[in-house]
Amino acid sequence: MAVASLVLGIIALVLSFTGGFGWIGTIVAIVGIILGALGRKDPEKKGMATAGLVCCIIAAVLDTIVAIACLACVGAAGVASTMA
Repeated sequence: MAVASLVLGIIALVLSFTGGFGWIGTIVAIVGIILGALGRKDPEKKGMATAGLVCCIIAAVLDTIVAIACLACVGAAGVASTMA
């Protein structure tokens, strides 16, 4: 589970910079967070699970910020088109 969490964290980080696929990155990050939390129970792979957990949390935050920024830009463009 630790390896899966780390892989999902890296995939979620990559997807957070692709713009349109940010929502997929959020889903992947949430699954990775769950797997990272479960993987921390194994003492041999605790470090890798922690790394995956951190990557997934960072990716989830970045995806949320990008989604809010995109919604703000679309909203601003909609308001600007009605004012012209």
